[in-house]
Amino acid sequence: MRVLCIFAMLCGLWDVAAALDREAFTFTKYDLDVRLEPEQHRLGVRGKITLRNDSSDSQKDLALQISSSLDWRSIKSGGKPLPFVTEEYNSDLDHTGAFTEAIVNVPEVPSKGVIELEIGYEGVIPIATTRLTRMDVPEGKAKHSDWDQISKSFTAVRGIGYVTWYPIATEDASFSEGNSVAETIGRWQAKEANAEMQVRFESTSSDAIFFSTSSLPAEHANSHAGKAARFTIEGFGITVPTFVMADYQKLAAKDSVSVYYLSGQQAAAESYGEVATQLDPLVPGGGGSGSLQVLGLPDADAQPFVTNGMLLTPLQLPLTNQAELSMVYAKARQWVRSPRAWIEDGLAHYAQAELIEKQKGRLAALDYLKAHATVLTEAEKPTSDKPGAQDATHSLITAPDDLYLQTKAMYVWWMLKDMLGRLPVDALVSYRAAEDQEITYLERLIEKTSQRDLQWFFDDWVYHDRGLPDFRIDSVFSSPIATGGFLVTVAVENLGNAGAEVPVTLEVDGTQISKRLEVRAKSKASIRIPAPSPPQQVTLNDGSVPESNPGDHIYKTKG
Repeated sequence: MRVLCIFAMLCGLWDVAAALDREAFTFTKYDLDVRLEPEQHRLGVRGKITLRNDSSDSQKDLALQISSSLDWRSIKSGGKPLPFVTEEYNSDLDHTGAFTEAIVNVPEVPSKGVIELEIGYEGVIPIATTRLTRMDVPEGKAKHSDWDQISKSFTAVRGIGYVTWYPIATEDASFSEGNSVAETIGRWQAKEANAEMQVRFESTSSDAIFFSTSSLPAEHANSHAGKAARFTIEGFGITVPTFVMADYQKLAAKDSVSVYYLSGQQAAAESYGEVATQLDPLVPGGGGSGSLQVLGLPDADAQPFVTNGMLLTPLQLPLTNQAELSMVYAKARQWVRSPRAWIEDGLAHYAQAELIEKQKGRLAALDYLKAHATVLTEAEKPTSDKPGAQDATHSLITAPDDLYLQTKAMYVWWMLKDMLGRLPVDALVSYRAAEDQEITYLERLIEKTSQRDLQWFFDDWVYHDRGLPDFRIDSVFSSPIATGGFLVTVAVENLGNAGAEVPVTLEVDGTQISKRLEVRAKSKASIRIPAPSPPQQVTLNDGSVPESNPGDHIYKTKG
């Protein structure tokens, strides 16, 4: 009879899977013991996880997902085994293209209630390119992107979006379904921004273990089995928990940057280390708030990867412009840590544009911005369900950390820099992630240090998704000044739902005279610019402000 009852319960769990709200729970804490056996490509995990029911209803079932190359061994609560069934659940959030999902029957958890689970799972993590090759990506090319693996010669395993080596719970996502993968990862990161992780590694190899945290490991020593280390993440933010293990050699650390290289990479590592110390992405003469580990990848064509405190990249000579951009992005991520992707990731992408401006001038930086603008312009096109391009649910506060957010946030920081004359460094120095409990926190810091009213700007660009401006030059009129010269009046109309401060440039006898004009949404504004003679033409916007209808706004005057 007991066997029949258990069988009936498990059959019920299969039925539950179809209607289960997989994202009802938020993972608030991980406490994991991880054993690595590189020679067997093997990983075994035991530990505890804490989950909070953030849905409005009580929950009796929950989902736990790990990579499909791993298997669940045990799930308990209060020391008592819980009934669960496992199945393969297709998702491109994992490099295998699927999860091993456990549907677990738990004691009823009320809304906002918390449950702690004791878990165990194990398996192997070889290189897997399934999710890309089934999209007709050649396997050789796919390996340059999905290079995660546990092996005797090299181990590097990234978290959500690459390898689900720690439990998560999301709805399915596929590269064949538009932006669903990035949006699903974004929802997860937003929910888990304040999650904590304590992880203890033990390996049968004596190679050093590295982890994605800007703080030093609490414990890092040889054990009888090989190498042991303990690390802590106090808040995920947009961090992707990542561990690396290889026979690295280390260059002497400079400016909080440590470069680790594999055999045959020393010359390139020295060059990377020298360049990394010269890159100051946001504040001349300043430094990051945490250390950065630059770790060499064995594949010379592998795609670089950045997470908190870590840059994984091929080390090769000569250094490319892309390599410099990756390094400045990684350093900028360390300079301002925030649970809000638009702040941390947006600043890091802004830092790339700023580096180009320092090296090649403003026009080159604007070309870089324009090259990324298409993603933003397409995303902001009005649709049937968003005719006015106004959507608070897709603002920079709530949007997933995808190309849309990265591009829009980069522009926001660039526009703020242009409006204020420089990046609001004083406000960013004062910024504290732990104090960022309200969406207006950073705005208030910037307003305090700049003495500018920026509420309208943050309303249009950060707190809401109101689309983009749509500028046009309404009129140009030149009138003589009694003391000599002319006063040129330029009237501008903004047909869009977002306002901005836009540059207006006069072309006068081969010289340029530029001023900035604030034009709110659905309104007109004008500016008067002194000039020695009437302009031959007037140009509106130099590409520093993204528009819904980008193009040349040039007004040629008669004669």
